[in-house]
Amino acid sequence: MKHYTKLGSTLIFGLGMTALLFTGSTRAADTQTQPEVKKAPATRPLKLGGQGIEQERNFPKITSGKWTGPRLADGQPDVQGHWSNTVANHNNFTDPQGGILNDPNPNRIPKGPREERAPSRVSDPADGQVPFQPWALEKVKEFRAGFHNPTKPEYIEPLARCAPGGIPKSLFWHGYEISQYPGYVLFQFNSGTRIIHLDGKPHLPENIKLWNGDSRGHWEGNTLVVDVGNHNGKALFGRSGEFISENGKIQERYIFSNDGDRYTYEALLTDPTVYTRPFTVTVPARKWTAKDEPNGWHFEVEPATHSGKEIILDQYERICTENNGGFGLVAAEAPAPTPAAATTPAPAK
Repeated sequence: MKHYTKLGSTLIFGLGMTALLFTGSTRAADTQTQPEVKKAPATRPLKLGGQGIEQERNFPKITSGKWTGPRLADGQPDVQGHWSNTVANHNNFTDPQGGILNDPNPNRIPKGPREERAPSRVSDPADGQVPFQPWALEKVKEFRAGFHNPTKPEYIEPLARCAPGGIPKSLFWHGYEISQYPGYVLFQFNSGTRIIHLDGKPHLPENIKLWNGDSRGHWEGNTLVVDVGNHNGKALFGRSGEFISENGKIQERYIFSNDGDRYTYEALLTDPTVYTRPFTVTVPARKWTAKDEPNGWHFEVEPATHSGKEIILDQYERICTENNGGFGLVAAEAPAPTPAAATTPAPAK
């Protein structure tokens, strides 16, 4: 992936046209049936950098206020760089460090009590669970039951088909790069891109649906406030199956610390066709720099080759081929070749 911050605003519109191709219809799946989650105590030292998807069990909450850090020429707070969540990946939405639900591999089942793991990403309601309507909860349970042996297409996680991650999952599916331009903020995810318009343009027509939704935002001090609509209803929040429909709205707040090292993501999700009430999602994030070691998940970069002396980190583009790895958990795998098949040369044509 090229270093987009060196390119002009023409790229933004090109990416925007590309994003319009990702349209679709509704699908379903969501919530978790686990005990009430309390904020996890600091039972192990804070660990940042190096290997591992899980890096924190608790985290500081950043509050909205005045921005005192550097600004760009158009007045935006300068938050460009490489970012990642600090808790876990998308295996489990409401028990982030709890592993994949119903995982048949006992070696992947987390050990120890729930309270020793990171809290749910659902920060309100207090039980840490998505407030699903009964029909939606049944769809989530159906997805979880079929995930490890999918007999229907809807049991296969969208990421296994190289689809964009959606919101909010893209924020905890690998690291990502934030770039800024006059009137825009650009997120370059491992699985697709997302443009946040700051120029006052209205939302896209309701009949245009996108994997990452349509985003319109503005800055309030240290906080990027974003209204997200036009979801296509296909994206999931994780391998635990939570979802939002085409009718849902997400009100996001990216609250950046003035030293530029962290932000707290807070989002209010509203969908009266799926949830019994609005609920809040909280995700912590930290910035990665050239001082950090690439680790294959949160920080996937390599130095760019160029004529100057400045270190430019390129977040490389992940090549995705449908069913190219275990995360798809497909129903069937190709049989391993027999010794004879592996050693016998093919007949000459």
